[in-house]
Amino acid sequence: MAAVRKVLTMGVVLGLGVGFGSALFVLVTPGEQRTQEMLKEMPGQDAQRRAEAVKSKELLLATLQEAAATQENVTRRKNWMHGSGSSGRS
Repeated sequence: MAAVRKVLTMGVVLGLGVGFGSALFVLVTPGEQRTQEMLKEMPGQDAQRRAEAVKSKELLLATLQEAAATQENVTRRKNWMHGSGSSGRS
């Protein structure tokens, strides 16, 4: 009988903890309108910054594709973000 009582007590305690945590989560999370405002304020939403990020990713992908196609160690180049040419070593 004591074991059943202990299990029930633990169940109630765990249930209270989950309920308390859920209530705090609901209180702390912003509403949909606030979430949309925060997304608009994020720096990545600017069109110019998005274009710069796309350009950087394209350059990086091109460099990786070139590195995969050649035996040269492109990381040893002076400016590895530019195409092949000089190895950058003197």
